[in-house]
Amino acid sequence: MAPAMNTERVSSFVLPTRIVVGLGHMGAGIATSLVRAGHRVLGVDPGPVPTPAGVARTTLPEALAASQVLILSLPGTEQVDQLLPDLERAPAPVLVIDASTCPPADTRRRSERLAGHGHVLVDAPVSGGPSGAAEGALTVFLGCSEGHLEDVLEVLEPLAAHVNHVGEVGAGNTAKLMNNLLCGVHLSVAQALHGAAEASGVEVERLLAAVNTASGRSAVTEVNLPRWVLSGSFDSGFPVGLMARDVGLAADMTEELGVSSPLVEAARAMWDGLLEQVGPKEDFNRMVTTR
Repeated sequence: MAPAMNTERVSSFVLPTRIVVGLGHMGAGIATSLVRAGHRVLGVDPGPVPTPAGVARTTLPEALAASQVLILSLPGTEQVDQLLPDLERAPAPVLVIDASTCPPADTRRRSERLAGHGHVLVDAPVSGGPSGAAEGALTVFLGCSEGHLEDVLEVLEPLAAHVNHVGEVGAGNTAKLMNNLLCGVHLSVAQALHGAAEASGVEVERLLAAVNTASGRSAVTEVNLPRWVLSGSFDSGFPVGLMARDVGLAADMTEELGVSSPLVEAARAMWDGLLEQVGPKEDFNRMVTTR
């Protein structure tokens, strides 16, 4: 059975309280979308990040006394692990929707550990960047049992344009890592496309337009290059450090499963090289123009 939701209403116009842990670019957007939908939102973050409008900043133990539903938006598996003692001590069963990107095996381990204390953890890593989070238009890769699906979908409704229920706990992170591996490979190859246009004297806009009418097109050629590369803005909100991490996690996962390939390892090497060259904070679309 899913844990009971906190259905107390502050007024007839306020929906159940939600907790957002991690108020960085993604977490702030998630919190903002929940506020816009009418929820009372409690924000937890020990760092010096701004508190989104309409969010009440508090500590995790204090938040858990007020709500049984929380969404995690954290840098990675280490930060999620640090929360487990507080979650285990929660005064009532909690539903933890982890939107962080983590190794699937770590997610399954945490889910089993929290289940021993009567809690539920599902993985719901996202795609769409800070703008998608702020607009409530994220794509979610969901790993969740059928028994908890209805409750989880209700929580995600104000946040997502697409929720892909991939399978049981851990499947969401498997899908997210495969998605980011493909994106990372496509950006790596787009570096050659961009370079070929310059070296051959072909206008890159025309070359890209041609590719986008044919079988070589991808989200990278249709969205990333026009929006963030050719425009020169490089402001997608997703940094090199996170993409290098995700490609590395995906490479580790495929290796553990015995399904890796030389192309996967080449992508890992290219992203590690870009990380060393430009640092972790540069926009990840820099891959296309950095040689």
